[in-house]
Amino acid sequence: MTFTDMVSTIQQIRTQLAALSPTPAAGSTGSATAFADAMSGAAATSSTPEVSSTASTDGAVISSNGVTGGDVVQAALKYKGVPYVFGGESSSGMDCSGLVQKTFSDLGISVPRLVHEQQTVGQKVDSLKDAKPGDLIVLNGGDHIAIYMGNDTVIHAPYEGRTVSVQKAWFTDKDIVTIRRIVPATGEATAATSGGTSAATTADVAALSAMLGGGSSSSLLDSTGGTSLSSLLSTLGAGGSTGTAQQLLAARAAISAGVA
Repeated sequence: MTFTDMVSTIQQIRTQLAALSPTPAAGSTGSATAFADAMSGAAATSSTPEVSSTASTDGAVISSNGVTGGDVVQAALKYKGVPYVFGGESSSGMDCSGLVQKTFSDLGISVPRLVHEQQTVGQKVDSLKDAKPGDLIVLNGGDHIAIYMGNDTVIHAPYEGRTVSVQKAWFTDKDIVTIRRIVPATGEATAATSGGTSAATTADVAALSAMLGGGSSSSLLDSTGGTSLSSLLSTLGAGGSTGTAQQLLAARAAISAGVA
């Protein structure tokens, strides 16, 4: 049984656990049903959405699957050295707006193809001193666009005969048409995530930790108590499967990471 299989049958598991779970042992917090609820949380945290987000044109910063400005910079750096090709938008050749579109596409975010369209998406940033990694800087009267990396540095596809390059800013605010923020900067995204953690999620983590024994992988696999991993595996019809046990542990880790 893979983790994906477990996600696809999570509702069945919840029903089975609600009907079959024994009375929790003394000192145990939560129940088998709480465990299944926590598993559902892990599925929501770990699964990858199939639909890409579209960058907003109403002045709002978007966040797609936790993507941040730092992720944008790293995605763009993969194309460093790719030759400039007018109209290009692939690793065999790209122009400035092609680099922007391809970078965000790699992160599951859809942005327009041309500079004059890209300069209207996301949120306007007032000046270069306020720019964050991942912001888009529009230059040359709207004919050129670069991705800000921080520390007065950008990555862009300059012009014919050049390659996608990292370069110190050669411009000032008076040369900039606009600066646009498509996704949050790293710090902002982290704060938003931690700030949005609900009490229910925290409770799920506590319940899951108790159900799994709260120990290391080896101790959990050897556990035999009423609320032990082996008991849960039996209830799930998985016997003593080490593979399934590791998937349950992965679910626990996924939830923990989601509220860290």
